[in-house]
Amino acid sequence: MESAALRRPPPLPALVQTGLVFWLLLLAAVAWALTDARMGGMDAGPGTDPGTLGFFAVVWIVMMAAMMFPSIAPMVMMHVRISAGRRSRGQEVATATTPLFVGGYLIAWAGAGLVGYGLFEAGSALTGDTFAWANAGPYLAGGIVIGAALYQLTPLKDVCLRHCRNPLMFVMEHWRPSRLGALRMGIIHGGWCVGCCWALMAALFALGVMSIGWMAFIAALIATEKLLPWKAVANRGIAVLLLVLGLAVAIAPEDVPGLTVPGSSEAAQAMGAMGMEGSAPGAMDVEMNESTGGAGGAQPIDDMSGGR
Repeated sequence: MESAALRRPPPLPALVQTGLVFWLLLLAAVAWALTDARMGGMDAGPGTDPGTLGFFAVVWIVMMAAMMFPSIAPMVMMHVRISAGRRSRGQEVATATTPLFVGGYLIAWAGAGLVGYGLFEAGSALTGDTFAWANAGPYLAGGIVIGAALYQLTPLKDVCLRHCRNPLMFVMEHWRPSRLGALRMGIIHGGWCVGCCWALMAALFALGVMSIGWMAFIAALIATEKLLPWKAVANRGIAVLLLVLGLAVAIAPEDVPGLTVPGSSEAAQAMGAMGMEGSAPGAMDVEMNESTGGAGGAQPIDDMSGGR
């Protein structure tokens, strides 16, 4: 009986559906505005320093709300449909389960962000200046984007994307009527979403994690493959687009529209906005030359770790 009920959830009234979509989009818009206010002018290009752990954690969660809320609207509506159907049959459903479901989703993405932060910091510490932009930086950034393109074509990507695109299938497998169950469902769904989109988020790190423009680009790709009816076309099209972008970043980064090249005046301004010393191009070189009588000179602050 439970399975049959979940297979045929009652449709939501049009007004309720419109209201749900409106609130999700409104929350996403607020998150975009907060992100822009917090990160405006901080895009120093590939490998932008993500800041302290506390700063990054807050910014990352708001970023995920901005980028992902439009894409999870079908799943949220399915959760509300199932809850409404159970109540209409006199079955007990705890209150406030849908916000907890969304909260669990953000918890999963918060965990993914912390893993990404740890990998970024560990990589910066272990590789030194190997991937400085003047050395192998463009190839690392381009390679990460190309890796995201290749991941689009893997079986794991296909499985995760199928779970993200089929709300009814997911709810049938994981439905729980309690508040704790709703939180658990959100975390599980967020886990599938991380499995689907982690490579795209890695590409965001490579292109500039503090860039509003690249955030919007990645969010548009995620919405395209999750919401458009042509799953295969969207998936393969995104793979081709990322492949071309990755090659361009590796070979001719100065020609990539919207890409802030480390060491450029734009990157220096962003580093100044983040309070980093030596934000003006060549400023530290001048200071070091003066203090050492012209011998030596500091390395430019344009490495893939954002100047650390």
